[in-house]
Amino acid sequence: MRFQLLGPLSITDGSDTVVLQPSKPTILLASLLLHANSVVSADYLQRTMWGEEQPATSRAALQTCVLRLRRLFTKHGVTETPIEAVPGGYRITAGPRHLDLIGFRDEVRRAAETADPESELHVLKGALSLWEGSVLANVRSDVLHRDEVPRLVEERLRTLERACDLKLRLGRCGEALVELWSASRAYPGHERFREQLIEALYRTGRQTEALAEYRMVKDYLHDELGVDPSPALRRLEMAILRGEDLGPADDRHPAGPAHLSGGGDRQHPAATAASAPPAVRSAPAAAIVGPVPAVHSFTGRTDDTAALLERLTAPGHDPVTLLVSGAPGIGKSALAQHLAHQVKDAFPAGQFMVRMVGPDGMPRRPDDAAAEVAAALRDQVRGERALLLLDDVVDADQVRPLLPAAADGAAVITSRRGLAGLVATHGGWVLRLGTFAEEESYALLLAVLGAERVEAEPEAAHRLAEACGHHPLALRIMSARLLTRPALRLADSVSWLAEDPLARLSLADSPELSVHRVLGGALDRLDAPVADAFLKVAAQIPDHFTAEDGVRVLGMSPAEADDVLDRLADAGLLEEGPPGPYRVHELLRVYARRTAPYRSRPIQKV
Repeated sequence: MRFQLLGPLSITDGSDTVVLQPSKPTILLASLLLHANSVVSADYLQRTMWGEEQPATSRAALQTCVLRLRRLFTKHGVTETPIEAVPGGYRITAGPRHLDLIGFRDEVRRAAETADPESELHVLKGALSLWEGSVLANVRSDVLHRDEVPRLVEERLRTLERACDLKLRLGRCGEALVELWSASRAYPGHERFREQLIEALYRTGRQTEALAEYRMVKDYLHDELGVDPSPALRRLEMAILRGEDLGPADDRHPAGPAHLSGGGDRQHPAATAASAPPAVRSAPAAAIVGPVPAVHSFTGRTDDTAALLERLTAPGHDPVTLLVSGAPGIGKSALAQHLAHQVKDAFPAGQFMVRMVGPDGMPRRPDDAAAEVAAALRDQVRGERALLLLDDVVDADQVRPLLPAAADGAAVITSRRGLAGLVATHGGWVLRLGTFAEEESYALLLAVLGAERVEAEPEAAHRLAEACGHHPLALRIMSARLLTRPALRLADSVSWLAEDPLARLSLADSPELSVHRVLGGALDRLDAPVADAFLKVAAQIPDHFTAEDGVRVLGMSPAEADDVLDRLADAGLLEEGPPGPYRVHELLRVYARRTAPYRSRPIQKV
């Protein structure tokens, strides 16, 4: 039998894995495994299970939990229990083959003893592969999550940091970028990840994105922590601004301080150009145009899909422009991608997804996107139609140069904004997406989780959809969480989500799949006064309000308030609007209440 701590607590017996349900025995097992092969005092175990104030019966209840845990082991075919009672407490015996945490630490130690960088990286990758999601996500113990989980997460971050150092040293900067994007977004205050990301971007020829990333780090540190970037980061920025060669990445030291300090017997960075890896001297920028990916378990939007299909496949060869707009995370890209695959045969010249925002959240330059589109369509046969999916368009000016490229075919545009100016000058048909209907939310849960699980708890499934506000991104995230916890009841997940929806609507291994991050990114695209106005309105006004309510809360003239509210509605952060009332989705309201104290400022005139 094997225990897995580096993720939801689970037991693997042969090919079968059981994710334990939240319970007191589950907390007991986690507490023992975290200190495997050591005596764990009964007092400590009681604190992890009941907190600092324990019931009078906690000692007897602890003994009962030990018995329940032993029965669980017997149920899974373990005849000799690894739990033993010892004076003062209990001990569980485990080795690297039986506990992933011990295996992880052994591999990290083995990697540190490896002289060859390639071999060390291989061992570290194996160690990191043992992590399978949020640590102890199914263990409801405030003491463990306060005292133990941060220590485990720090062990993983140190290991990931070392692995990325090795990739930079070996010239595998593109591979490092994949992990560094995720790590730097999940842990924005971890300066070393941001420094590695900036270095990797620069080494792959993406100087503009590297400088943009530095500005993001600088703003975050200043706004959130009130500090300046480290000297290493500042030296790295100066080297990039000067176009200096960083030289080969060092073995055991961060590239910034070692190569940019000028100390010791190291050469100046510019003197090492001949020895720089090929990726430093020339590397292509990140691709903007690519194939349209398929959407897993696409459900709902039946009427919307039919309306879009009718327009894309209408007889004739006139160019077609469709705009799919709506709030952040509402499913615009998913619908557009699903639609593209539905009409594949109608566009023999190909279908191309054009990403209008880079991985760093910065808008793509229209000229760069237009050049890549032109290259993609270079071999287009005259008379054959192509479909362009222009995804996440920031404003009308960004997309106008691309529409002539779709003159012989069609363009499907997704944007959080309404892009009324584009429609006015170039025409097109507009679809504004809202949240799912109740039956669509239920259908998504059925498609992802399976009928057997959902139909066993139909009422809980409906309550879960309601707790997610029928918001597609929230439903996708919760479905993914439930898929990794097959023993978790839907009813339990509803109450768990309600305790802290913003924190729990995220995925640890995919930081970009986070309601909090998506909403924060949408706010960051707005002018600061408009963003602050949203936080104030959403946090203080009921979910339905009039323009007059906005005037009162914002302290502006009617004309000024109308302008701000119209911008927020255009950005998808408010729904509806004059002549009817405005509405704020509940997840946006929760986000505003959580965020307003930290980022809002006195409202300025726009």
